[in-house]
Amino acid sequence: MINWLQQFLATLLETGRDVLPIVAIIIGFQLLVIRKPLAHPSKTLLGFFNVLLGITFFLDGLKIALFPLGELMASQLTAPAFLNIIDSTAALDWRNYGWVYLFGASIGFATTLAEPSLLAVAIKAEEISGKAISAWGLRLAVSVGVAFGIGLGTFRIISGTELYYYIVVGYVVVLVQTLFAPKLIIGLAYDSGGVTTSTVTVPLVTALGLGLASTIPGRNPLLDGFGLVAFASLFPIITVLGYAQLAEWRSKGRQSNQN
Repeated sequence: MINWLQQFLATLLETGRDVLPIVAIIIGFQLLVIRKPLAHPSKTLLGFFNVLLGITFFLDGLKIALFPLGELMASQLTAPAFLNIIDSTAALDWRNYGWVYLFGASIGFATTLAEPSLLAVAIKAEEISGKAISAWGLRLAVSVGVAFGIGLGTFRIISGTELYYYIVVGYVVVLVQTLFAPKLIIGLAYDSGGVTTSTVTVPLVTALGLGLASTIPGRNPLLDGFGLVAFASLFPIITVLGYAQLAEWRSKGRQSNQN
């Protein structure tokens, strides 16, 4: 208990140093540029303190639970005893890691669906569009994109192929889709790729990538472990644009049938 308290206080001090420049900029602009006092200084101070505590608890939770959990799952799913692998050559065969791909896709889907930032964006998009854009449909489209991206990213780590192949091809697909997608959805689709890489998704995805690269023979955690977050931010753009294109085609088909 004492060790945890010391670690928590150290994290709190580090977080305070990180948050202090933000506070200085906001207060400096408020007093020196806008030249008006803070409307509710006590509430603002309480809010910053709550943010400080929240970030500290979150970072502490990452160290204690999320990072070790992701690495543990990766090591268990790639263990030779679990995969029934006897010789070292079979350990490099990507076809033996079906459970890893399924776990990566499942954790990507579940964490994205629970992502607070995505929920906020989806609710606002539904409000502003007059429910032309469904919040639940947008969340599902983004979650499917992340699931596919993480599944493909785990395949890349296991197979050892270069990251830039997937990224280049993915963004070519995005550019082509952008030319034909409804203009209403383009900005939202690009933002959806960014909001997925937030508080819930990134820690588990990063831990999974590092755990895989550490346990797969011949992989370097620094070279091969990172990159899963790039997949998590790229493929939701593709699925959201595809979702919008599919909805537009269905709408045009209904209108043509009515005429």
